[in-house]
Amino acid sequence: MKTQTKSKKVNKAWLHDHVNDTYVKLAHKEGYRARAAYKLKEIDEQLGLIKPGQLVVDLGATPGAWSQYLRRRFAPKEAGSGGAAAGQLNGTIIALDLLPMDPIEGVVFLQGDFREEAVAAQLNDAVGGRAVDVVVSDMAPNLSGIGSADAARIELLVELAVEFAQVHLVPNGALVAKVFHGGSYNPLVDLFKKTFRVVKAIKPKSSRDKSAETFLVGIGLKTGGKVVSKAG
Repeated sequence: MKTQTKSKKVNKAWLHDHVNDTYVKLAHKEGYRARAAYKLKEIDEQLGLIKPGQLVVDLGATPGAWSQYLRRRFAPKEAGSGGAAAGQLNGTIIALDLLPMDPIEGVVFLQGDFREEAVAAQLNDAVGGRAVDVVVSDMAPNLSGIGSADAARIELLVELAVEFAQVHLVPNGALVAKVFHGGSYNPLVDLFKKTFRVVKAIKPKSSRDKSAETFLVGIGLKTGGKVVSKAG
């Protein structure tokens, strides 16, 4: 009973903080599905990663806030708090997640586990041989609370994102990936440094202070990247 009471207090405190969170309120006002949109927005505004006309792959996309932000960046004009104007986008967004996602106009969504070969093949097919400009990954495993196991799960997801980037990115392309401070952090920083010419670790202001998350950004593949026509 004591455990239950403590759990209820924690849940109540989280709910109070969530409801009163500045970015939660802002997301509701501006039509974003989650406050996470502002994390990508901050990273993009700091580094200038997202530009109209690009092909961007959004890994771990659900509920879709990052794809919404990308869509607004690719739209010819804004249409109020509901988001980007309807119609043709100047750019391509391919989103993937294990969980379902409500449709976003102009966004190609694939549902499945990125760790499975069949799903990875679907994603490769969706890219269709085109060079990818930016890969953004908000993927995170369900944490068990066992440090070593969670570190291994986090590391695997980020490694998969890096592998995808190595195959598909243009030479000066970028990867943005969510990581967590802990056992997997330093090995992932090392992986990024081995893979990319420029590596930055960014903790956006919109990321909660209590959260251990940080975003690693790698720009420019050391191995050269994929050089193919973006046509078709």
